[in-house]
Amino acid sequence: MKNLYIALSFGLISSALIAQNKDTKTADKLFSRYEYVDAAKEYQKLVDNGKGDSYVYKQLADTYYNMFNTTEAATWYAKATETNQDAETYFRYAQMLKANGKYEEANKQMSKFAALAPNDLRAKAFKENPNYVPKLASKESGYTAASLPVSSDKSDFGAVLYNNDLYFTSARNTAKKNYGWNEEPFLDVYKATLGDGGNFSEAVPVTELNSKYHDGPVTISKDGNTMYFSSDSFRESVFEKDKKNNLKLGKNNLYVATKSGETWGNIKPLPFNSKEYSTSNPSLSRDGKTLYFSSNMPGSLGGVDIWKVAVNGDGSYGTPENLGSKVNTEGNESFPFIADDNKTLYFSSAGKQGLGGLDVYKIDLSNASDAVNMGKPINSEKDDFAFTFNKEKNRGFFSSNRNGNDDIFGATPICAVDVLTIVTNAKTGAILADAKVSILDSKSNVIATEMSNSKGEVAFKAECDKDYTIQASKDGFEGNSFPVAKSKGSEAKIDAKLQPIDVIVTPTEIILNPIFFEYDKSNITQQGAFELDKLVQVMKNNPNMVIFAKSHTDNRGSDAYNMSLSDRRAKSTVQYVISKGIEAARIEGKGFGESELKVQCTECTEEQHAQNRRSEFMIVKK
Repeated sequence: MKNLYIALSFGLISSALIAQNKDTKTADKLFSRYEYVDAAKEYQKLVDNGKGDSYVYKQLADTYYNMFNTTEAATWYAKATETNQDAETYFRYAQMLKANGKYEEANKQMSKFAALAPNDLRAKAFKENPNYVPKLASKESGYTAASLPVSSDKSDFGAVLYNNDLYFTSARNTAKKNYGWNEEPFLDVYKATLGDGGNFSEAVPVTELNSKYHDGPVTISKDGNTMYFSSDSFRESVFEKDKKNNLKLGKNNLYVATKSGETWGNIKPLPFNSKEYSTSNPSLSRDGKTLYFSSNMPGSLGGVDIWKVAVNGDGSYGTPENLGSKVNTEGNESFPFIADDNKTLYFSSAGKQGLGGLDVYKIDLSNASDAVNMGKPINSEKDDFAFTFNKEKNRGFFSSNRNGNDDIFGATPICAVDVLTIVTNAKTGAILADAKVSILDSKSNVIATEMSNSKGEVAFKAECDKDYTIQASKDGFEGNSFPVAKSKGSEAKIDAKLQPIDVIVTPTEIILNPIFFEYDKSNITQQGAFELDKLVQVMKNNPNMVIFAKSHTDNRGSDAYNMSLSDRRAKSTVQYVISKGIEAARIEGKGFGESELKVQCTECTEEQHAQNRRSEFMIVKK
């Protein structure tokens, strides 16, 4: 049902392009009236009677696309694209394939779309990063998510929490007339109350807002006395007549209401509403000065875009402004929500690179940063939209049809620490840009790796109450590790000061931190690779240098076995260095077993054993 708020412009455009004939007249009329359930049945009858063609197949596909029946839509887009189609058809086909987890097939359709519409922002994004899905699918948003019992067996979406009242939009009122789009009742605004135990009460309709048409979602001012909400223009008897199809065409419009006691009244339309386009899905900034909304008004980049308008102190409004290409695409963007900081905007898009249908994104409007996909579990292969967040309660809400129907989900932030690393030259204090910085967990697993920016900064998000390590390295400098202590705080700052590489070179050897091996093993560990990269850098800086690598074991095991093990370790060390581009003639290695113990001990501790399992690097020639 949320498609009502993001795809009406598509419906109007499509109806204008329909080339009716005698066979398709009935189905086409239903399609033009947005009665997609019945339209699908009529198009299917044509197929069953042998009257299917590329036009019928495309209409069937678009019908199921509007109802987000991804399986049927993909099936009929496959049939339709057996003949040439317009660019948007290939884009929709790709969306449906992604929603079904068929990413390779989706990429094929996106390639066709990009070839037909090379200047489209969606096409440009795809060509720049065609294989983005695996990385995006593995990205965690920092939230846990769960469906809420406040949902019904009908469409429920657009939840937003003010104080203890959760307002949302629902089609659960079966006493109302069904809407032909998906044969569900018209939408109403509902409210549920948050109890002391964290659960919500039974939802009740906000009767003073609801009409016999579609109503909701809503947004409320910080003082709780002003509400903006979406509703059909029919409530004011504003519509266009489609005489050919005997149809009245209304629009989604925005309205403002004020609170009187415990009820809402004095409902007025906003002055920039129009019967020429829709305005819907409002979100008011906490300072009350800016109203964000979605619309397909003139100036939109695509079907539906995110807009903003100034709310003046005297109750008047400024001129609506499009948020531009950082937010909007040639596809549909909708369901904006502006956070309490008045700069972080959450919104949903079917045009940006996502996992399936609609995905939730966020963007900092105070700078020139790009919108960021919020990742799983907020997003899925299905439609995910209408994200809102209550800072006081530390609770978020969003809507998704991942379970087959538009339901309301709760989103709880995972306790996290922002780890900011600043990489500098330890001798001069100069900022080091383009340094390689990794964050490792307590088991030395690399969680993420980034390059420092022009300010020498790299930011990671870590879990609370866990130990981490930052590893930083840069050509010409000695790589080093820096501990990140357990914390519940919001930030941890790490000063990664790197020594210039020459300080570890002596006249006779290159001194690295010990290259430790695991007990009874000869493979190079993460720690070992980090240290050996320093050796590689020294050898690249000194092209005539020749190195002899000595590998040692602890004193456990027989002499013969230890000699063999240390020789394998020496060869592993040499092979690693050669793999990094050093000529084989410049490095050789040999195992010395336990013949040169660093720590002489009879009943050695594990730490002493580890110190004996080492490699050393002697300079044979400079």
